[in-house]
Amino acid sequence: MTDAAVVPAEVRPHAKVGLLPPYAAGKPPVAVPGLAPFKLSSNENPHAPVPAVLERIHEVVTGAPGAASPVCRYPDPLSTALRERLAAHLEVPADDVVTGAGSLGALSQLITAFAGDGGESGAPDEVVFAWRSFEAYPIVVRSAGAKDVQVPLTADHRHDLPAMLEAITDRTRVVLLCTPNNPTGPVLTTDEVEDFLGRVPPHVLVVIDEAYVEFVRHPQAVSGLDMYRRHANVVVLRTFSKAHGLANLRVGYSVSRPEITAALRTVAVPFAVSTVAEQAAIASLDHLDDVLAGVQTVVDERERVVAALAEAGWDVPETHANFVWLPLGERAAEFAAAAGEKALSVRAFAGEGVRVSIGEREANDRFLEVARAFGV
Repeated sequence: MTDAAVVPAEVRPHAKVGLLPPYAAGKPPVAVPGLAPFKLSSNENPHAPVPAVLERIHEVVTGAPGAASPVCRYPDPLSTALRERLAAHLEVPADDVVTGAGSLGALSQLITAFAGDGGESGAPDEVVFAWRSFEAYPIVVRSAGAKDVQVPLTADHRHDLPAMLEAITDRTRVVLLCTPNNPTGPVLTTDEVEDFLGRVPPHVLVVIDEAYVEFVRHPQAVSGLDMYRRHANVVVLRTFSKAHGLANLRVGYSVSRPEITAALRTVAVPFAVSTVAEQAAIASLDHLDDVLAGVQTVVDERERVVAALAEAGWDVPETHANFVWLPLGERAAEFAAAAGEKALSVRAFAGEGVRVSIGEREANDRFLEVARAFGV
């Protein structure tokens, strides 16, 4: 780079950038001689997409016989085919579905459309959510110029809904509910969410983030779709990244009423969902029984891991996701280092705990060995 190309000192990012916490993606494992490395830090599905999905991806990328590959063309900006397929699957109007680059992309649309710096009032809008929860929440909220209001989890690592209600002010525009909660694992129940929604002002948007919904086995777990059908201010977030194993293709969606979706489409990043991602998601829905069979394999492993941890003396929160939470507090980094010595990468939250994704059986067995040796 020549001197002329150096960015001048006067060029500065917006002040809000300095207020953003960095997003810490799960790191890959460090190689250890004699051990196969496993990444248990990003809540990825350890299994590849079902074969029919891989076949559809190949067909889309290569194009029809004798025709050029469509990858040189822009995708449908509205993901019409996927929205119609989701509408049939979820029994909702297609107009109520808006796609995005993963559920995070769909969330960014929501916050951008419904919360911001407050305009002429000079006071930023507020977005309320439990903490700790999905670490992208404060990044998305602050990027929009809004203020995040973090409400501590209860002692059993669940949303404190009464405290979240108390945190709502006349500046609140959005409330985020993460169920199962990432990174701790517990779900919200139908009764408690119904009661919560009955007390939230009707002009406040309530987003139910169900990124891990396919892994839920709790009989009283809330259904975001049921809440959307009964409450006009509810939005549901879902993704194909987890259960469907399409994390790399970045496709998720929201479900909400038309007066909400109109705003979301206005602020949506054009062409965020590629044709490859759209067709892979459709193929996955077309072979949902196979997808759910793979999900059950992960759930069975989760239950085995949780039982083994309990037998070893660990007290972990009830999880209905594809991960477990170790509430280690100040020992979180120490545990992550111990796992790293065994070629396992896990996700440590300094001073709070460690989230460990459910992976391949060999990886889970090695994690249990680390947990037993580490002690409670």
